[in-house]
This record gives sequence, C-alpha cells and structure tokens, in this order.
Amino acid sequence: MFGENELSHVLVVALLTFLVNIPFGYWRAKVEKFSKEWFLAIHLPVPLIVAFRLLMGVHLNIPTVVVFVISFFLGQRVGIVLNRLLERKLGETSKNLFADLVRLFQKSRVEGVNR
Repeated sequence: MFGENELSHVLVVALLTFLVNIPFGYWRAKVEKFSKEWFLAIHLPVPLIVAFRLLMGVHLNIPTVVVFVISFFLGQRVGIVLNRLLERKLGETSKNLFADLVRLFQKSRVEGVNR
C-alpha cells in the first residue's frame, strides 16, 4: 500500500493536517452553523494542507484520502472540544484559540500568585 518513505510522509502530512485544523475547529465552535464564517473555518485550511501534501510528494489514493479526511475532522473536533473546555475555565471564550490560551495562562499565573 505505502512504501516505507511514503508512509512517513503520509503520517507527517496527516499530523500537520490534524494540528492545522485545531484552531479552525476552535473558531468553528463559536460561529453559527452554515454561516459564512462556519464555511471558512472548514475550508480555509484546505489549500495549506494541499501544499503540505505536494511539498512532501504524497500522491492521492484511497488510503491517503481516508487518512487525511480522518485527520482533518479529528483536528476540527479537537478544536471544538478545546473551546468547550476553555469555556469552563475562562467563562467566555473568543474565536481565537491562541488568545484564549494566553488568557488562561495569565489567569493561572494570577491565581498562583494569590495563593
């Protein structure tokens, strides 16, 4: 199915696909379903992922498509779950995962100082 070298390239692209989609899933969790932003949160990472695949020389076939689609939607799902978890910690979250992580870090530092 895959050569040894191609398998490692497929796994690298799948990992990058997963990681890139986490902030987009986080964003998607905060917008109305089927809105323009929702559509963008799903589709904006696609050209970047295609570029990863082309740079790594990974050809599309049924197994690679399955791996990439699964990693794409797992990344989106993890972003959604992260949004819900941070909402519990922060009370209210923004559409920006990185800004909310900074807020969480600052909040934990302040709480640590006050103990």
